[in-house]
Amino acid sequence: MDPETFKILAQYALPSAAIIAIVTYYLRARASRYEVKPSSDRGKVEKSDEKSRTPGTWNPSTFKPPTPPPYPDWSIEATKPLPYRAFRYGPKYNITMGLRTASFDSWIELDRDFPKFHADKASRIPSRGEKAVRTHPSAFPAAIELLEELSTYLPARYPNMFNRTPVGIDNIWSGESFNIVKRPLDEDPMAMCARLVQDDLALMVEGADGQYYLLAGAILLSGFWRLSDKFGMPLSEIHTSGHVPHFKSKLESSMMKFFSRLKCETMYCRNNYFIQVDDSLAWSSSIGDEDDPKASWSTAEKDKAISHHWFRSERQSLRRLPKTGAICFTIRTYFHPIVDIAREDYVPGRLASAIRSWDGEVARYKGREKYEKVLLEYLDNQHQGQLDRGLVVGAEENIRSFPW
Repeated sequence: MDPETFKILAQYALPSAAIIAIVTYYLRARASRYEVKPSSDRGKVEKSDEKSRTPGTWNPSTFKPPTPPPYPDWSIEATKPLPYRAFRYGPKYNITMGLRTASFDSWIELDRDFPKFHADKASRIPSRGEKAVRTHPSAFPAAIELLEELSTYLPARYPNMFNRTPVGIDNIWSGESFNIVKRPLDEDPMAMCARLVQDDLALMVEGADGQYYLLAGAILLSGFWRLSDKFGMPLSEIHTSGHVPHFKSKLESSMMKFFSRLKCETMYCRNNYFIQVDDSLAWSSSIGDEDDPKASWSTAEKDKAISHHWFRSERQSLRRLPKTGAICFTIRTYFHPIVDIAREDYVPGRLASAIRSWDGEVARYKGREKYEKVLLEYLDNQHQGQLDRGLVVGAEENIRSFPW
């Protein structure tokens, strides 16, 4: 607070306690502008000057993400997948980006399903090649930065799974060693990143026109979309080419602003969900062959038995990498049989209500016509069974909240 302001307060003969309170509030307000929440360690923060930056250029930030604490009691044999149930009761289905701030500690989520994800990726990296893993030369520095970030984060967060080495990182469980400093690398840096985590990964790089382009990715377990269809596209075209419902009217403007304003110091996450009528994690075979350009819900078999219905949910994180300014997406898929999650209290009734709340565009996008008869009948029956044994629907809000 400057001296003149302090003199003004003094002229009004305010009690000393009041003046102290005002000064404290002022100082805290100033400090909060640079605070990074939430986190176990604030890391190093540097205020960036976005107004002076030319689109397509980046002034490297000195910000360093906080060192995460070890994941409590983590075990590759016992740690269960997090129970994301990111759907809400109808009758209204809101179309929003659904972003919320997240701790840097929780950037990457690993669990006992790692061996399955790792095996699928190890098989698909060579078999799919650049259809699924690719880095544009202009995005190579960003891909290297992501590899460096993972090599620092993972041994700290999962110390019984990874070791940091002088040249990179070792996976203790698989026996793999990754040298991230040699040139050339043994493989595409995005492939190396993919082998370390259960997530699919994408890097968006700003062009001279201010738009963000998908220029590096390892999209190996996406289920319904292919990197080869989207590579090199700007953000808006990625969504319009995929016929994302209401994108132009409700999402595009806010999404473009979010990308241009995203700071290194804050990470965000969001969740979504789909229904799938086959058990293939990597590619939903029920919509057609992965290499068929016409693959879509229109080719899927209708009214398959409930045993073929799977709940597919994604937890995505978004953060800006400080050295290169690229925006990193992590896309972690959680994949469960419907008959399993429907045993959980409240889930069948809430999921049935959510599916009924989709409007026409959302329903077509999510393929509801192909499974609604069988699925909704099953969910309704499960829900009624829970009510019959005394479940009180309104009590759920006292037990858990979105996205659980």
